[in-house]
Amino acid sequence: MSGDFRKEFADFEGVAFLDTATEGPTPLVAAKAAQAAIEWKKLPHKIADEQYFDLPDAIREKLATLTGAAPEDIAITTGASGGMAAVAAGLDFRAGDEVIVARGEFPAHFSTWLPYQRSGKVTLRVIDPRNKFIAAEDYIEHISPRTRLVSASLVRFDNGSRLDAERVAAACHAVGAGLLLDISQCVGAMQLSLPALGADFAVASGYKWTLGPYGTGFFWVSPDAQHRLQDGPLYWMALEGARNFSALPMNDLKPAPGARRWDSPETASFINLASWDASLDLLLRIGLNEVVEHNRTLARIVTERLPRDRFVLASPAEEEKRGPYVCVAARNGSETKALHQKLREAQVIAALRENAVRISPFLMNTAEDMARVVRVLSVA
Repeated sequence: MSGDFRKEFADFEGVAFLDTATEGPTPLVAAKAAQAAIEWKKLPHKIADEQYFDLPDAIREKLATLTGAAPEDIAITTGASGGMAAVAAGLDFRAGDEVIVARGEFPAHFSTWLPYQRSGKVTLRVIDPRNKFIAAEDYIEHISPRTRLVSASLVRFDNGSRLDAERVAAACHAVGAGLLLDISQCVGAMQLSLPALGADFAVASGYKWTLGPYGTGFFWVSPDAQHRLQDGPLYWMALEGARNFSALPMNDLKPAPGARRWDSPETASFINLASWDASLDLLLRIGLNEVVEHNRTLARIVTERLPRDRFVLASPAEEEKRGPYVCVAARNGSETKALHQKLREAQVIAALRENAVRISPFLMNTAEDMARVVRVLSVA
């Protein structure tokens, strides 16, 4: 599948929507699938018992293809925070354990761990980058025998910088610590192999680059790390034998093997998952290589034509050091907010994050959308 992907999405009515890093648009095929799922709910006798398991399992299979993981190592959640909460609740912390988070990380990395610090279960250690962008060396410098976990984004939400996760993972494992990666800002738009990254855990929202509805996400647990997480309260469909609705398990209750024990309750939320399943089908039909190249081509239009006398890249210049989007800022930082407003007035929708304009195109965008950005910047 190649060419113009705009036909897969609604007509944006003259708007250049460049904010997938906040909320990806629902493809037409996914909207149709959601409507079909509403029909199931209108007539519940049409919902086969198997759908309660088959639909989440179909999502697992497709996410596994996108991430190089095994489907049995993936739990279905309602967002990235669900997986973070499972790690926080499941690790058996000891006195003096530290969790390392970099300053400026997405707030979920802090909201997850601050309650544990307040209760005395863990020390949250916030580190600063030595240079403009956080790097593997910044984490490695602070990893010690007290470190229990590093909680980090593979691609930062505020500047698009990409972490050399393999090096951080190796340093964590050398002292018996784990690495939790938030991959929300790249899964579906970048080539990934979670096992190769060396992480122990990965979390992601599903409503950005995988084009799912709000309230979708997943949690990956490496096979080696699964035994290190204690079981908490389980969703009953994560029990062995739960598929048999006519004779549900009542005795000798055990979690099903693999990561499904961390599935969010009401996993088979039909409207959400039917829509997400269709979006994942679309991504896989297009092919991740083509998705990556499409985004790379669009981002280059901004990075190569940016008027450097008045604006600077607020993301790494090297493509291999950033995720699927770019951030720009006015040379005079106080003018960046006005620049963002000027883009909106020109019907160019991007995000203002940490005094930078985050421009995150995806499949529905074209070279003309990016040229509009450059034109606005050129007269700003």
